[in-house]
Amino acid sequence: MDSSQAVFDGIKKAGIDFVVSMPCVNLGKLLEMIDCDPEIIHVPVTREEEGFGIAAGAYMGGKKPAMFMQNSGLGNSVNVLASLYSIYKFPILMIISHRGTKGEPICAQIPMGEATPGLLDTLKIAYVRPKTPEEAFKLIPESWILAELGGAPLGILLDISFW
Repeated sequence: MDSSQAVFDGIKKAGIDFVVSMPCVNLGKLLEMIDCDPEIIHVPVTREEEGFGIAAGAYMGGKKPAMFMQNSGLGNSVNVLASLYSIYKFPILMIISHRGTKGEPICAQIPMGEATPGLLDTLKIAYVRPKTPEEAFKLIPESWILAELGGAPLGILLDISFW
């Protein structure tokens, strides 16, 4: 199973119908698939925290939101996750291209790659790290249910080896 197809099929199975995204080379094929699906509203943004605000509004309007981003953008999102999402108990799936993991060709990505799990832990945001496309397909719908029941963000960390 293709990794992008598995993530796409997983979000469809989860009922995700609103995607906010930041560009990332690893997410490119997946974002093209989302753009072609008339059942998913896709809003590309210029800053992660802007995307989280838009996704919160979409959730209040009855949508099931996901944020697609690179883990480097997690640092830009700390305030909105620790305040807006924590206080108002908004669920969101964060599909995160986890750069800086084993096999990363760009050394500048490594420090944030190493810091990502600890940052999520500090924010008390649960996350999963599917190793295979099949595992991602299974975990994404389950993760949305947990996010919705818990009223909290949930991260799906997709390491370099996943792609």
